[in-house]
Amino acid sequence: MTEPTPGRDRLRELLDAVLDEENTRLADMAGHAFTSPFHFTRRLTRDTGEPPVALRRRVLLERAAWQIGQGSSVTDAAFAAGYASVEGFTRAFGRAFGRPPSSTTPGSGTWLSAPNGIHFHPPIHLWIEEKPEDRPGMDLTALQIHHDVDDTAHLIRLAEGLSEEAYRRVRAPGLTVLGWDGPEESVAAVLDRLVRAKEVWLASIDGADLPEPGADDTGGLLERHTRVGARWITTVDGIGRRGAWGDRLIDALCDPPESFVLGSVVAHVLTYSAHRRQLVRHMLRAEGLEVDHGDPIEWLQDRHHDGGTQ
Repeated sequence: MTEPTPGRDRLRELLDAVLDEENTRLADMAGHAFTSPFHFTRRLTRDTGEPPVALRRRVLLERAAWQIGQGSSVTDAAFAAGYASVEGFTRAFGRAFGRPPSSTTPGSGTWLSAPNGIHFHPPIHLWIEEKPEDRPGMDLTALQIHHDVDDTAHLIRLAEGLSEEAYRRVRAPGLTVLGWDGPEESVAAVLDRLVRAKEVWLASIDGADLPEPGADDTGGLLERHTRVGARWITTVDGIGRRGAWGDRLIDALCDPPESFVLGSVVAHVLTYSAHRRQLVRHMLRAEGLEVDHGDPIEWLQDRHHDGGTQ
């Protein structure tokens, strides 16, 4: 084995191997660092708390976010980040940032949560925080929020396989999840309430007017959900970063206005969203569609698998 270059930090050499443009596979990274893939992975994971493939994927997504914010096309950023297709990049970017890459602006955040404080720093450097955020390896609230948003989009896409009549067919006469939301007797109605709940609560948090009802066909719902899902993820992340779970929201959309603790609002949305997503699954199965369980365990496993096969 070749000895590290004198005067250079070994961890820095390992990071260089991870982020070299030519090292798209784990074997390439290890070869660059003159070690085996096993020892390379063990050393880097020990020293950074993040496996090399995951670290490379995250930093390149951060770079892609910066590039798009600077005016790069999504297509160019996708291929520069090593993705074989724009579609695969868009899915990975949305899961990581909670927004589609096309919505990225110069003011959008470009850093993702990292256990080691290692981030992309423009134009071609790394930034290593002296004291990265002191948080557990897995943020449970973030996991639930992202799973909810991803799963809702998944169900809307599944519903595209229904005829218009089946989509709007009354499946559960008189079914009411929350009294003020009215009946939710069809796939269309439950999916609409899934999306509208976030639209209404975000309006309350932002101090905006009650939003007008939007299109409830699957295309319209998916467009609404893409917009509100990204805003919801960003809003909840901001609450967490500020430690504002105990702050109170005076909701002027209620008559009379009511006071709500922000943490309870997020828990409320997650609770009834999970309930509605399972209702939709039962309705879709009744229409003869093959539907998964909506299990966050399976979702997280698939997410990690997809991220490793860019």
